[in-house]
Amino acid sequence: MKRICVVTGTRAEYGPLFWVLKEIDAHPDLELQLVVTGMHLSPEYGSTWKVIEADGFAIAAKVEMLLSGDTGTAIAKSMGLGTIGFADAFERLRPDIVVVWGDRFELMAAVQAAVVARIPIAHIGGGDVTEGAFDDAIRHAITKMAHLHFPIIADSARRLRQMGEAPGRIHLAGNASLDHLRRTVFLERVEVEARLNFSLRPRNVLVTYHPVTLDPEEGRRGWTEMLAALESLGEEVGIIMTAPNADNDSRELMVALEAFVGAHPNAILRTSLGSQLYMSTARLCDAVVGNSSSGLLEIPSLGVVTVNIGTRQNGRPRAASVIDCAPDSAAIRAAMDRAMAMDCGDVTNPYGDGRSAQRIVRVLAGIEDFPALLHKGFIDLAGDGGAGVTP
Repeated sequence: MKRICVVTGTRAEYGPLFWVLKEIDAHPDLELQLVVTGMHLSPEYGSTWKVIEADGFAIAAKVEMLLSGDTGTAIAKSMGLGTIGFADAFERLRPDIVVVWGDRFELMAAVQAAVVARIPIAHIGGGDVTEGAFDDAIRHAITKMAHLHFPIIADSARRLRQMGEAPGRIHLAGNASLDHLRRTVFLERVEVEARLNFSLRPRNVLVTYHPVTLDPEEGRRGWTEMLAALESLGEEVGIIMTAPNADNDSRELMVALEAFVGAHPNAILRTSLGSQLYMSTARLCDAVVGNSSSGLLEIPSLGVVTVNIGTRQNGRPRAASVIDCAPDSAAIRAAMDRAMAMDCGDVTNPYGDGRSAQRIVRVLAGIEDFPALLHKGFIDLAGDGGAGVTP
């Protein structure tokens, strides 16, 4: 049995990983080792490890790493604790390969431990660009430590080649989040309302806003202006909010969201909805508002408009259903009004066809010599010769 260790630290990558995990778990030649860390283990963020177990997955290890703080110092210390915890977990589990998705600091801790333990790393989502967050730096660093790559779009695969990665190790997979939309049974309105404990209005918006880690002032301005725009909608519009990620300044943002909900009976705030409820809720809304990657990656496949605020997702391709706007209340309100009048039923999502999990697992199952992956060269771009480099 080939031991495939998958690391998840937040709801943001557990959702895309869900069907990858299912495919690994069902494969006769693969043994799934699921390691859970970060926000999943925090009561403050909903203890979502319980959701993972309820989904039928056995958790092979829990790595506690998240300190009670949202400063850069606290996050850096959390990464240090995580590296220690992953070192212990990998020594016990002895995986053949470690699989991570995306660009979170929790995953940086995991791959650091794997590299020095001489365990190959498979990276899903490398080569993407999100210019408004330091996720870019983490994502690209993971790429250089990884030995196998599953980019979600062709442009990302091209960037991986620019970074010196061997073409034979790059497998275009598409966005594994879309596997949910193809395979998950959506909840009906009455079930969504029951699970939310909230009565949907004739018009509704789903809101997810995260700190802008490279520009905290833009982040604060963004959520302040967004809340002002949401207030201007009036009580006839339902507002369903989800909590931000555990990033720098997330607690300040949570205080603002909680205060808004406390003053507006047409609004609710939930720590985590889980993939099925999140997508089912989004499908019933007139717009998804905020700066989350889900607004660009998954929501277009639902035929729902995304109002994307600010710079956090700069660099990602957009479907025609994505409306970009400045972090200004008037611009956000105008974008929401436009969104509620749009018909996006025939929009094409640029991120894949919902069969990513099968592609990824097929490659993992086909590897015969995992240690051989550790030896990787740097592939220079032909004909460059250092042009444009300042001596």
